[in-house]
Amino acid sequence: MTARLRIGIDTGGTFTDVVALDEDTGEIVTTKTPSTPADPAAGFLAGVAKILDSRPGAAAAGLAHGTTVATNRLLEDRIEGLGFVTTEGFGHLLEIARQSVPDGYGNSYFWVKPPRIVPVHRVREVGGRLDHTGAELRPFDEAGAVAAARWFRDQGISAIGVCFLHSYADPSHELAMREVLRREHPEAVVSLSCEVLREYREYERSVTTLVDAAVKPVMSRYLARVVERAPARLHVMKSNGGVLSAEEVAHQPITTVLSGPAAGVLGAAFVAARTGRGSAVTLDGGGTSTDVAVILDGEPALTTEGAIGRHPVRIPMIDIVTVGAGGGSIARISPEGALKVGPRSAGADPGPLCYGRGGTEPAVTDAHAVLGRIPPHLLGGEIPLDVEAARTGLAGLAARLGLTLERAATGVLEISAWNQANAIRQITVERGLDVRDYPLVAFGGSGPLLCCRLLDVLGLPAAVVPENPGNLSAFGLLTVDVRTDHVRTRVMRDSDLDLAAVAGTFADLEGEAAAALGREGFAAGAGRLARTADLRYYGQAFEVRVPAPPGEVTGAFRAEVVRRFHDAHESLYGYCHRDDPRHPVEWVNYRVSGIGPIERPRPRERPPGDKDASRARTGTRRVHFGDDWADTPVYDRARLAPGDTVEGPAVIEEFGSTLPLHPGFRAEVDGHANLVVTRA
Repeated sequence: MTARLRIGIDTGGTFTDVVALDEDTGEIVTTKTPSTPADPAAGFLAGVAKILDSRPGAAAAGLAHGTTVATNRLLEDRIEGLGFVTTEGFGHLLEIARQSVPDGYGNSYFWVKPPRIVPVHRVREVGGRLDHTGAELRPFDEAGAVAAARWFRDQGISAIGVCFLHSYADPSHELAMREVLRREHPEAVVSLSCEVLREYREYERSVTTLVDAAVKPVMSRYLARVVERAPARLHVMKSNGGVLSAEEVAHQPITTVLSGPAAGVLGAAFVAARTGRGSAVTLDGGGTSTDVAVILDGEPALTTEGAIGRHPVRIPMIDIVTVGAGGGSIARISPEGALKVGPRSAGADPGPLCYGRGGTEPAVTDAHAVLGRIPPHLLGGEIPLDVEAARTGLAGLAARLGLTLERAATGVLEISAWNQANAIRQITVERGLDVRDYPLVAFGGSGPLLCCRLLDVLGLPAAVVPENPGNLSAFGLLTVDVRTDHVRTRVMRDSDLDLAAVAGTFADLEGEAAAALGREGFAAGAGRLARTADLRYYGQAFEVRVPAPPGEVTGAFRAEVVRRFHDAHESLYGYCHRDDPRHPVEWVNYRVSGIGPIERPRPRERPPGDKDASRARTGTRRVHFGDDWADTPVYDRARLAPGDTVEGPAVIEEFGSTLPLHPGFRAEVDGHANLVVTRA
């Protein structure tokens, strides 16, 4: 019988990770292949071919894909040729932006606003005006729209975002603008705010729409190339923790801006749940960046207040903080003479110096190689490392700093660890969580490399390193449901709430969600529709999202949602205004998520070993752990069994990653083959 494989493919900045699940036996097969930044589709297809070649006669039953194509384009600020159409009189909307200043107002004397995503000379205003209810105050100016479309055509601007005032209430003017652009500038790729983000706040809606327009050309080309040659139907990971067919995602590529990182968080949640840890901090270390998130009671925290690089992106997404601290992060000396690490990355091509592909600046991976903390080859020997090239590059850096080679390499890793620690603090301490209460789930190719140092810096109780940590994001893609999100804005005081209007809004959203699930192949009633609502106290600028019960919208429904809002507000901020008429409640946004369930993997527990880890010892290597060089035992993780304990200093190696176990730490293998790292 032909084996049927469900395959997860996560394309990172350096490697493309592949995990296949045999639907009949439950067996899991993993592999990696170098990413191809010049043509990401080539690395994707090479990974699929590699996994199928490893199982002769097997066929792909389905593909799930996490991609950083959109993310990296935004992080690297590769945005050009973008135009913006907005309501007459609002041409400087992007310049006005918001008054918030990074790092607080103490920084306001020094902070300079970054360049706008679209400079003002590429903005065109079009007449016509709606009020906040959608009523037309002035008709759409078709002649002005034609002039704007022709100007973009003549200037060669082919990616255009459209955001008219209050189009969340009535999209007719934006739809009319798209028809003009189709007629006058048919080559243009157009994003409408009423389709990208149908909720209020013009600035955030405009930037989110422009980000969608900026990544749409490259994502559309990429997905078209992949779908054309894929051996099975392709689903793409979205930032909200679900997947959607490639055909649907191509219309709204903004939904994939945290595609790869989101899959990793869900994979980590799966691992944490199986180890009995319902809550955890996740750390996904890749070649270009490190992504951190929090899992609370088995579910990743969600937000719509995210940002990618300097661009606020207001879409439903897993609450992830990304920092430029990956294996390829470049070490350099700043103009002030200080050692800096990242955010600029050597990526996969040319990569760190030790890759031998023409890199010219030392990176974090070079520091690990020089100190002996990683093997002299990666991926089981597929990628030999030129350690001498890394030594030469870091020696030059050390000479400029007046340090020894070892101290310079250790300094590079120390700065990288603190960059990661600060990201974890941002996602925990700044959210009101005590980081010391949460174990760390460390994964990704470079994720486990600094986990011992992070336990020291942050006071974390333990670190869990799953089996095949470099492939956990790809594995996470096999644990994800199909999900589609829909939103409307309708601001109403709770005391004046129009229950019929609320019921009608939810009914419309549920109809959209059910139709979207139908396009994904789910029969009527096969999926689940989940309601949420955004509420706030009158006068507040931001809302709190709470689940809304299913069923008829009645007075009891209203009271239950308001009660949940008070509870959530008190939990988040330490106070609420329950039963205080001086602080009335406002309903703002109404949301429905359509969720189509998939069959999840069921990995088997491993039988315990004899608790003698020496069977996995493969030899020794000279390793520097901050004090001096020492002959350090090296272990093959594949030979370790549940119950085995390894005491540091040691190095535990596997196909896609390495765990340097510092002195004073131990690693124990649990029943699911995870390495649980604690202080000895």
